[in-house]
Amino acid sequence: MTPQEQPFPRGTAPALSPLAKVVARQRAEIVDLQRVAALLPVLERAKGAVMVQEGCSAQEAYELLRARCAAAERTLVEECWLTLGAIRPLRGRRGAVRGTAGPARRGPVGAAAVPEDLEVVDEGSVFDSARYLAPAGPGTGSGSSASADDAAPLLGRLGLSLATVGGTRDLAHCLLDELSGGAGADAVLIYGATGDGPRLTGYAGIDEVEAERWHRGAAGARGTDGDPLRLRAPLWVRRRAAEEPRVLPDGAGRRWPVRAWLPVDTGGQVEEVVTVLRGEDRAFAPAERLLLGAAVQLCAGRMTTLDAVPTPRERPSVDSVQQIFDALPGSVVLLSPVRAPDGTLEDLTIQAAAPDSEDIAHRKGRRLVGQRVLECYPTIAGTELWRAYQEVLATGRPFASEPFTYEEVVAGIPRHSTFSLRVARLGEHLVVSWIRHDVAARQEQRLTALQRLGNLGWADWNLVTDSIAWSPYAYAIFERDLGSGPMRLEELPEHVLPEDLPALTRAAQRLLSDGAPIDQPFRITVRDGVRHLRVVAEAVTDADGTPLEVHGFFQDLSGQRDAELALLSSERAVSAQRGMLQAERRIAARLQQALLPLPSGPVMVAGLWTNALYHPAERGISVGGDWYSAIELPDGDALFVIGDVMGHGINAVATMAQLRFTAKGMVITGSGLTDALARLNALLMHLDAPAGGHTTATMIVARYRPADRTLTWAQAGHLPPLLVRDGRARTVERPTGILLGATDAPVFREATLRLREGDQLLLFTDGLIERRGQDLRTGLDTLAGAAADVLEHGRSESLAALHASLAHAERPDDVCALHISLPTARAAADRPEAPAAPAHG
Repeated sequence: MTPQEQPFPRGTAPALSPLAKVVARQRAEIVDLQRVAALLPVLERAKGAVMVQEGCSAQEAYELLRARCAAAERTLVEECWLTLGAIRPLRGRRGAVRGTAGPARRGPVGAAAVPEDLEVVDEGSVFDSARYLAPAGPGTGSGSSASADDAAPLLGRLGLSLATVGGTRDLAHCLLDELSGGAGADAVLIYGATGDGPRLTGYAGIDEVEAERWHRGAAGARGTDGDPLRLRAPLWVRRRAAEEPRVLPDGAGRRWPVRAWLPVDTGGQVEEVVTVLRGEDRAFAPAERLLLGAAVQLCAGRMTTLDAVPTPRERPSVDSVQQIFDALPGSVVLLSPVRAPDGTLEDLTIQAAAPDSEDIAHRKGRRLVGQRVLECYPTIAGTELWRAYQEVLATGRPFASEPFTYEEVVAGIPRHSTFSLRVARLGEHLVVSWIRHDVAARQEQRLTALQRLGNLGWADWNLVTDSIAWSPYAYAIFERDLGSGPMRLEELPEHVLPEDLPALTRAAQRLLSDGAPIDQPFRITVRDGVRHLRVVAEAVTDADGTPLEVHGFFQDLSGQRDAELALLSSERAVSAQRGMLQAERRIAARLQQALLPLPSGPVMVAGLWTNALYHPAERGISVGGDWYSAIELPDGDALFVIGDVMGHGINAVATMAQLRFTAKGMVITGSGLTDALARLNALLMHLDAPAGGHTTATMIVARYRPADRTLTWAQAGHLPPLLVRDGRARTVERPTGILLGATDAPVFREATLRLREGDQLLLFTDGLIERRGQDLRTGLDTLAGAAADVLEHGRSESLAALHASLAHAERPDDVCALHISLPTARAAADRPEAPAAPAHG
């Protein structure tokens, strides 16, 4: 390198090491600034999303993001992208905070401070079904064998069996047969009162040796607190509890760890006690206890008659059977045969009936007693059911039918119902029980129709057994395959729109944690777009308020939402249209006022008093095309014009202005009246109407010559003027003339009217007399009668009074009127101060 190429003179080059450090530091700062610049847009968007979700400020949103990334051990950039890319929280994520800012508390090591008064909610765990499952307590787990659905059939079977037992031994076996499956009973003992103390009168499930030990244990307890006959309430024993009666033989407690002592109260005293033994070390559940109590209560009446039965051949009376039936659920009746003299079966009579027994004609309970089967149900004669009745009476073998359909005509309407029957013989009688299947089917049909009409889908969740049930329409709402089963709680967030998830999360927290009912709208994504849903649910809680079951429904509100949006769009369009029409009315009204000024009072024109009235229609927001002119011509004559353009709005006002000024201009320049009308017709034929075609108009044009008081006039489809002379009003006969714009070759004729002193002439548009449902002739006659009484020479109040006398609620059109009067010489002399006014209109 030459000396000229060296950047510094020899001996003056700076030290390179410090310079390199400065460059490296600046480069690092540039990289950091670039990283910050890349992060800032993402951070601001993530803060905005959190602000919307949690309803907090920007600073609080930043602190929440810091807390979340620290808790999950993620960088701030990762947390921001997770928030923006999937606002739905990740499963298991922690640290979603909501609330208001307050004093900070430290989180995990290295985490940002979290305000103390913020509620920390693990959003991922809100949709974790495991956290809401209730622990299986007594009677709630899978070991519980009794349920409300099984109780009624079990008691019904037991009631039928009670009618055939011959002693307490049979009764014990009967109870064990029914309670072994329904209540988990392994043995049944029956104790009765005797002169020597309690005695084991019946047993089942144990052998004779063990029965003797139980009998000796009870007999030895006479007079002690352990006497089972001294019990006044059921006693539930598990293992060797302190309150257990001291009646057990040695070793019994080890074999039967769970026992139930159930006193049978018959008239205020206990003479029998039923003991139920269970070999499994599992306490009786609440449902099982209720079932055992009901079963023993059902046996109480029968126990009182067992000792009084002298021989097995005797059977209980109808009254005793009715007493048993009174305690039975379901439909059960006792039938007595009606036989012919030769012994053949003619009919069956209902002798006793359970309270819940109901037939297809809605006869219920005691109302069935005394009815004959073939008289009430004639269509069963000769059927398989009737033959089954005969066979059971003859052989004593019970009969159980398959579900069958029975038809009965009630009030002329055929009714069909599906039944299943069970028939057993009791002595010379038949005991018949039945189940009606179509009631449940009808309820299911109604429920299905309700769901379809209301776009509803039912859902139930048992938090004890963790079983979920959905109705078919719930699958349809979520477009879910029936084979996939009901949706788990964990799956729900995957279908919800991210912006709706926070509110749904809070609702789920209230329902599943607090047991509070919810009514929450949200949206889901389906194959054809977004669907608007509503969930309404409530929880069934235990005594501590812990939810055990959740019942609710989903409702599809998409159609309603679409209708609301369409209605809103329509309202906006109507509002915009209303604004445009109002603006158009204001413009048209101002234009009309500028083009058609009204005089403040009567004006003298060529020796005639003239007065004008204009009143717009009181409907809609449009203005019309009615107009008039009353001017004095250069030669001293007067020109009077009145017209009416078809339609309303700016176009009508514009057409009115063209006709008004053109008509005056042509007459002033010397055109005749009919010639002016012909040219105005040609003008309208070349003007396009807004809806196509041509605009039409009606008109009267008149010229008054004061020298001979002659009024020459022509008309184009207009109503004739009204002449008031000598106190009488009549219409003036019209010359030939068709409305303007109707044809391109119109024919117009002139007519002449010589005015007298005191005459009054009224030119008007059809709005003055037009009424819905009334012809013009009637309107003209009404106008003539009113004008004769109201119109006065040169008075400004005359037109207003005439209009008021003819006014009505509906004014379909504008009203324009021109009042012209020729004063008498005396009347003119009485008003010398009224000089001739300039032309108007």
